[in-house]
Amino acid sequence: MNDTMLCAVLHGVRDVRLEQRPVPTPQPHEALVRITRVGVCGSDIHYFTHGRIGDNVVRAPMILGHESAGVVVALGSDVSGLSIGDRVTIEPGYTCRQCRYCKSGHYNLCPQVTFMATPPIDGAFCEYVAWPADFCFHLPEPLSDEAGAMMEPLAVGLWAAQRGAVQPGDTVAVFGAGPIGLLTLQACRVAGATTLIAVDIEDSRLQHALRLGATHIINDRDRRAVERIREIVGGADSTLPPVYRGVDIAFETAGALPTTRNTLAVTRPGGVAVLVGLPPDPLVELDIVAAAHKEIDIRGQFRYANRYPRALALVETGRIDVDSLVTHHFPLAQAAEALAFADEHKDLTLKVMIDVGD
Repeated sequence: MNDTMLCAVLHGVRDVRLEQRPVPTPQPHEALVRITRVGVCGSDIHYFTHGRIGDNVVRAPMILGHESAGVVVALGSDVSGLSIGDRVTIEPGYTCRQCRYCKSGHYNLCPQVTFMATPPIDGAFCEYVAWPADFCFHLPEPLSDEAGAMMEPLAVGLWAAQRGAVQPGDTVAVFGAGPIGLLTLQACRVAGATTLIAVDIEDSRLQHALRLGATHIINDRDRRAVERIREIVGGADSTLPPVYRGVDIAFETAGALPTTRNTLAVTRPGGVAVLVGLPPDPLVELDIVAAAHKEIDIRGQFRYANRYPRALALVETGRIDVDSLVTHHFPLAQAAEALAFADEHKDLTLKVMIDVGD
């Protein structure tokens, strides 16, 4: 193993440079992982194109990437449960483990979370990462390296279904058929939802939603999604006012204002709206009176907690498909091109993967 490693470093908007940095030395509780695959996330693209996400601003050079898998090549002195040569998927956020949120199992809300590729923390667009061993999970042999990198977005989808409290027989609508939306859709199917409506403006993504279990798809280029969802779920309640003809749980995964409004609009009275993606502007105009009158529960989501073991089990047993979402590959040396391609070709891509090593 060399003393230095290749890294793709973000210096500013659309300014990614290849650099050599020292290979990190694992601390006593850490594993050193040779990275093999890293997924390009929407947050990576946003940092690349805007240099910030809300209050998180790139003020110093930073390595992007937080959806990763690799091979353990060294272990700190206090690590147990991992061996050199193990294939692992890395959960990219670790916490203090001591606050009320960590101790109650909601460690995603820990005020001291350290999360890859969130300023100023470096991510995984590099050849090696040293990371707490208890946030490195064994990757079962049948699973690909790509699947290992996909555990992070799958964890988001599984947490969304839990936040929505999806039950067998539920009707759900998912606004946005990108990777998070498609994984949320599958998580809802596994949880027992029987009517699964996918909404997007790209036909290719909607066709993929059908292959992954959607019972209905809607292309909302004509802005009639709310009306069409009410027609789908109307059934015996078709004589009721339109506002009563809604889904049990609606998920916003696109991070856009129109889909956020539609998510609240199609949630039936007493139902649940889950905000997985968020609009770029935190101050938005929503019909809160209608939401209050319907007594819908509006639930936010911030990452996930305790989802990696379940994600691995669901993919290993074939109940959730992640491999088909990987549509394009780029080598680490072309990380800038990968980010630009993912940003400019949303009609062609689902998940762009960075191939770091074998």
